[in-house]
Amino acid sequence: MTPSVPSASLDTSHAAALQSDEALGLEAFGAIDRMREALSAQLSGGLSPTALALASLDWWLHLATAPGKQLELGYKAGRKASRLASHLAAALVEPDAPPCIEPLPGDHRFSADGWRKQPFSFWAQSFLLGQQWWHNVTHEVPGVSRHHEEVVSFATRQLLDMVSPSNFPFANPEVIEKARATGGANFIQGAYNWLEDCSRLLTTRPPVGAEGFVVGRDVAVTPGKVVFRNHLIELIQYTPTTETVFAEPILIVPAWIMKYYILDLSPQNSLIRYLVGQGHTVFCISWRNPGAEDRDLAMEDYRQKGVMAALDAVTAILPNRKVHAAGYCLGGTLLSIAAAAMARSGDARLASLTLLAAQTDFTEPGELALFIDASQLRMLESMMWNRGYLSADQMASAFQLLRSNDLIWSRLVHDYLMGERSPMFDIMAWNADSTRMPYRMHAEYLHKLYLDNELAGGRFMVDGRPAVLQNIRVPFFAVGTERDHVAPWRSVYKLHLLADTDLTFVLTGGGHNAGIVSEPGRPRRSFRIARRRHDDICLSPDEWVVAAEIREGSWWLAWAEWLAAHSTPERVPAPAAPGRTESGHVPLCDAPGQYVLQR
Repeated sequence: MTPSVPSASLDTSHAAALQSDEALGLEAFGAIDRMREALSAQLSGGLSPTALALASLDWWLHLATAPGKQLELGYKAGRKASRLASHLAAALVEPDAPPCIEPLPGDHRFSADGWRKQPFSFWAQSFLLGQQWWHNVTHEVPGVSRHHEEVVSFATRQLLDMVSPSNFPFANPEVIEKARATGGANFIQGAYNWLEDCSRLLTTRPPVGAEGFVVGRDVAVTPGKVVFRNHLIELIQYTPTTETVFAEPILIVPAWIMKYYILDLSPQNSLIRYLVGQGHTVFCISWRNPGAEDRDLAMEDYRQKGVMAALDAVTAILPNRKVHAAGYCLGGTLLSIAAAAMARSGDARLASLTLLAAQTDFTEPGELALFIDASQLRMLESMMWNRGYLSADQMASAFQLLRSNDLIWSRLVHDYLMGERSPMFDIMAWNADSTRMPYRMHAEYLHKLYLDNELAGGRFMVDGRPAVLQNIRVPFFAVGTERDHVAPWRSVYKLHLLADTDLTFVLTGGGHNAGIVSEPGRPRRSFRIARRRHDDICLSPDEWVVAAEIREGSWWLAWAEWLAAHSTPERVPAPAAPGRTESGHVPLCDAPGQYVLQR
């Protein structure tokens, strides 16, 4: 006899089935939008046409209804035309007449002597005056939101850079002189260079000259062992070169957006080698290059399986010792989150924190914010949803656009019109050795930090509780670089508003990478440094620049002094070899390991 089933159970099961079917249906509808957005992203290079259209509409409508701004632009156009006419008249009488406008600092397109002669001077001056006028057009239009103003200005600047007279072979005096000297062979060589670059791009080979910087042979050659490995990281412990070392080891957390060896380049400019030579026991994380199978790795995975797993391994290998933790770029942001969570839970294993070009407040993240709004993030998420990751070439394109003069158009002129090749060096080779970003982690990172600024607002949750930077009690050492397009130094400086402990801040020259790779002995290097005790008043960035001490040389020396001052005075015998059998972390292979070689 078949037992009867209560009707209530049947109703519940039927309702659950209906809800499941409905959820699948809604997911299918959402997948249609994702696929459409992913296809659009392939056609637009990952930029959201909707975001650009909204910004352009905001700017145009407000400009169209601002007669005062229109009159101002007409007045300025008349003045610039008058200046240009005066310059041209003066040049007809005196060929060496001074220009009526100079390029912006860092713009070297018109620095050659040939641009001082006519008609090239007239073309250059016309372009620079027009560029200045378009800056006025796209800025200070009443009513336009700041983000939309920046987007329109950026797009306009890209178009202007594209039509610069320096980009055209018969409008550029340097190219004309080169063609005269070589009988036009520069164009043949330039065509060959272009074909070679296209071939390498299509076959995913590194750029010309990168083969001279092989990982483990020419770069990332500091001796050491991989002493721990999980799915996400390899942990490298470097072989000591001094008989005694500081008791507290250093754990370095690099960004996973690129390979770790930016901090271990050639032997003469390796920060890791320098630290080992100063008597530090150095550990460094080498991140896995994620693939489509890693699409669901989250920020929490990077914290637990990355920073915390590495810290656990370090303290197991060297028990009863505190750790100096240092994070670079995105790795520094993650390290600050991990340190805040540790402070909340009473984990006191850290001796100090060093953040290198790392942001903790994202209210002013620089030009990268141009690519961060709800529409743009939706398109990025759809691109990653389709593949499971954000590819390296997509990230590289965004960074190149931020410096299109230096990274796109100047290269076009130099390599393809002049027919020359710039010599490859280690940072350029490292820059070409890029990595991918998993879908879930990157989406969380952009939403929670860039868009919602949860970390600075005390709303970033770890284990169900907020990770608050004010809870950190160990001293900070933070470094910003003057020409950083990724983490602008004024944004990095905002750590002063969040840290409730001693903070030593350094401002050094150079950009995001070259400012950090600043080895002792490099000429024309200097930096500013100042310490703020936890009970000192907080200065604005401009006030800090005036008050900070200026020192010549590399900031590495100041950091080494700071680390020594925050370490136990008595040195201890150096480890006989990386890893320790009784800790369970026996050496797995030689540095630089396997993950750094993943493509």
